Amino acid sequence: MTDKTEPWPTELKLVDEKHALHICWDDNRHDTLDAEYLRVESPSAEVQGHTPAEKQIVPGKKAVTIRDVIPVGSYAVRLVFSDGHSTGIFTWRYLRKLTDERGDIWMKYLEALAARGLNRG
Repeated sequence: MTDKTEPWPTELKLVDEKHALHICWDDNRHDTLDAEYLRVESPSAEVQGHTPAEKQIVPGKKAVTIRDVIPVGSYAVRLVFSDGHSTGIFTWRYLRKLTDERGDIWMKYLEALAARGLNRG
């Protein structure tokens, strides 16, 4: 169950030629998340695995776009990406975490890519 005291999106829209998702929150905050960032941090089992040790580092998604934003009940959306990935259910709580912790999450992703000799391509 979702805690109603947590921030809740009032508007979601694709911007920058579908290269980003803009979120307006009920606490008057506005955030824009790049499609690449959302794709590589998808909450799907394919990306996150079933344990933290199973998390996949997804390279080559710099040019990915978001094709569709599909509501999932009243608690989340499913994003459909131009590379065909569509299994991640992005809850409001997870989207807010991605905005709040963007700097740290993105830096860890870039470091993991470099450590494996991969790139954003």
